[in-house]
Amino acid sequence: MCINIYRHHHKRQTSMYWNRDICFLICNNLCTSVTEVVSFRNCVTLSERELTAEAGLCVVIPCSFTTAANFTPKHTVWYKCEASKKCSDADITFHSNKNNEKVQSGFKGRVSRLEPDVSQKNCSIIINDLKESDSGFYQLRVTGVLNGQQGGFTFSQKVTVSIKGIEQKPTVMIPTLTEGQQATLTCTAPGLCSGSVPQITWTWRGEGGTESYITGNSTVFKTEGLTPFTQRHVSTLTFNPSAEHHNTNVTCKIRFTGDATAQKTSGLNDHLFTCKNFGVNITGVTTVRDGEALNLTCNVHSFPPSLIIWSKLGYNETLHIDTGSANLVIINVTAGYAGQYVCTAKYMNNTLKDKVNVTVICEYTALCFWTEYISSRNTSLHLEGDVLNLTCSVESFPPSLIMWSKLGSKANHHNDTGSATLVIPNATAEHSGQYICTAKYMDSVLKKDTNVTVICKYTTSCNIAQKKYSWHSFLHRTTVHCQHCALCSQICRHF
Repeated sequence: MCINIYRHHHKRQTSMYWNRDICFLICNNLCTSVTEVVSFRNCVTLSERELTAEAGLCVVIPCSFTTAANFTPKHTVWYKCEASKKCSDADITFHSNKNNEKVQSGFKGRVSRLEPDVSQKNCSIIINDLKESDSGFYQLRVTGVLNGQQGGFTFSQKVTVSIKGIEQKPTVMIPTLTEGQQATLTCTAPGLCSGSVPQITWTWRGEGGTESYITGNSTVFKTEGLTPFTQRHVSTLTFNPSAEHHNTNVTCKIRFTGDATAQKTSGLNDHLFTCKNFGVNITGVTTVRDGEALNLTCNVHSFPPSLIIWSKLGYNETLHIDTGSANLVIINVTAGYAGQYVCTAKYMNNTLKDKVNVTVICEYTALCFWTEYISSRNTSLHLEGDVLNLTCSVESFPPSLIMWSKLGSKANHHNDTGSATLVIPNATAEHSGQYICTAKYMDSVLKKDTNVTVICKYTTSCNIAQKKYSWHSFLHRTTVHCQHCALCSQICRHF
């Protein structure tokens, strides 16, 4: 197992060393680490014989050694060569003697000894800026002075190092984002290596958009030295969140030496709270025709989504409820659906409302008429002196214009909207006749009439063509003479 025995030893001494090696190897079997004895009390310990690392990062080969008391170590040398090959100076990847020029150019500056003081017997090294071509077998040699003579020993076993493509991802920290309040995102590169400083860039992609670099924001890069051989590379991005960042993904990309890249993409929605410009937006057609569908949408840009409630003014019930966006659909609307609709948005401790007026245009005007007669006798015929009360009502929205008129009269007796009541106190015979209710709704006009009769309280008699006609009182059976027969006839013609 010994590769190099000091050449100045006599054969008998060499034999003695080999015998002692055997004894030490027996003791070495009790160790958990891999230890190989080269000569009496000269041995190397490797805690790991097979190591795996990722391109762009680093790998540490743990190593320690012991020597005989009469051997003074001066330098450690690491080689990289094939498993079956004997390593030579052309395979040197590291030499603790900085004046040694035999180190391969591809490893210069990338390999460091963790413990600069060789007397500490620590031969561990770190290889930075790993490339997949760094995969292979690594072997250690310790050189020094034995009894005043230059020499050294080489550990025959080799450490297998396998480098694969980078799989680790950056760590992205996103705080709670509130619209209008400046926020800082943090991206930490994987690994704690002391090699070249990686390049860190931030990009983002909106919903359905293309990836772009973030502009108009502040980025800061820093390297934190944790130990002489461990560093943390961090980049921060400071920006002002807004509702525009909904459905936006932010990517932190790390580019290491050798073009090894690692990236992490995070969505902002899970962290974004938007409330500064908290507002309700109602869309939809607010004027519909009778029989069509009413379709109104209320939405609020916020995260988490706001609770949205649809209601109608004057009604206690909730028409529709949803989160983020609420779509109110009413099919086959009629005039009764016209009115004011209210959208209420609740977001955390905030409540906001917006309203919209809905107009239903009727293809035909539905007029509902009725007449109400108020008199001392509650009869359909009105007696002189009673109160005449006529009401005309039209069910429509917007309210129709209602006009009361009397046939034969050019004057309008009463105008109103929605409902019009014509009141005539102390009715007389002159108030008898046909009363007309005219309703005007947009371009539609509809009329309805009712006949009103006011009768006499007393019997009247008239002398017409020298003949006397007696009329008997409806109430008192008394006879009254009327000086104007035509008037009497008009008043009493229905009795």
